[in-house]
Amino acid sequence: MVTIRLTRKGMKKAPQYRVVVADSRYKRDGRYLENVGFFDPKEPKALGNLKKDRIEFWLSKGAQPSETVRKLINRMAKA
Repeated sequence: MVTIRLTRKGMKKAPQYRVVVADSRYKRDGRYLENVGFFDPKEPKALGNLKKDRIEFWLSKGAQPSETVRKLINRMAKA
């Protein structure tokens, strides 16, 4: 099963996340199929930089977003 989820990057106490498309069997920070954006939670009102067209492509192919990514997509749609 393909999922759209976050992988953690950055330093200790300064997290930054990549939004990636990965097989659900891969490790959280392991390999992935495609990088579709990033998210910085420390940035005020951060929406990140998401590739909306690529996310829609993967969703049409049956990829399931994680709960956090689903919230990011909804916030991006409202903005």
